[in-house]
Amino acid sequence: MRVLFAGTPQVAVASLDQLVKDGLDVVAVLTREDAPVGRKRVLTPSPVAARAAELGIEVIHANRIDEPVQERIAALETDIAAIVAYGGLVPEKALGIPRLGWINLHFSLLPTWRGAAPVQHSIMAGDDVTGAVTFQLEKGLDTGPVFGTLTEAIDAGDTAGDLLGRLALSGAVLLSQTLAGLESGALVGIGQEGQSSYAHKLTLADGKIDWSAPALAIRRRINGTTPDPGAWAELDGQRFKIGPLLPATDVDFLAPGQVQLTPGKQPRVVVGTGSHGVELVMVQPPGKKMMNAADWARGILASGTVDEVKFA
Repeated sequence: MRVLFAGTPQVAVASLDQLVKDGLDVVAVLTREDAPVGRKRVLTPSPVAARAAELGIEVIHANRIDEPVQERIAALETDIAAIVAYGGLVPEKALGIPRLGWINLHFSLLPTWRGAAPVQHSIMAGDDVTGAVTFQLEKGLDTGPVFGTLTEAIDAGDTAGDLLGRLALSGAVLLSQTLAGLESGALVGIGQEGQSSYAHKLTLADGKIDWSAPALAIRRRINGTTPDPGAWAELDGQRFKIGPLLPATDVDFLAPGQVQLTPGKQPRVVVGTGSHGVELVMVQPPGKKMMNAADWARGILASGTVDEVKFA
């Protein structure tokens, strides 16, 4: 089976590796163009492009699957295209180029959380279980018939990065098995049933913490936006990145956003919310690296310049 693999971020690399490991003939990789990375904005190949180069696979760099790209894909004479987090739409004209179409590995239990950020929204919504599916791409957004499904429990402390890491590995096996089943003719797609929900791509605004919300909702938002785009709060007009929190149910007297450093051999930095307190573990002040919250709080409170530390 001649396969075109389309993907861009690190989460898609496991699928590319699995297809190669299982002996599928990956004839080319379609990925987004090199992008600026880091403070120096150095143009850098995507993780999928870098891995494909290591494997000696032809790479097609394209942010849009326009007519010239479609012609390149057609010239490959592929049987099927496998797509994992490519980061762009597949136009209707391109859907029929591979003989068996395009098979998408999507990290949710469709029709729940269609869209670009299903894992992040699942965590923020407080879902207990998520998973991954393989389905046939069609004109609608994540609406095609499903071929395979797996489930994954969401732990209370899971960040989006943690959960995506696990789903990337198990989903890679599911994708490979799906392609094998389609090649043999053993698999038939099943139409999606149930109420759908939409998972829009996260922006920086999605990471802003509302300290007046209940503690559990705040923790879920932080976990869902970690590592990207990152959770943050304002202090004296500056943006501080906030790492995952721990519950502090014994503290219920702080105003929302108010910070307290408890004394002792193991000091805690507790922040007030709309319910009970939460323990701040790691914080990243502007222009600095992520640091231990107790060390940060000691420095602020010992400076004598702040009477009350309170996040906006």
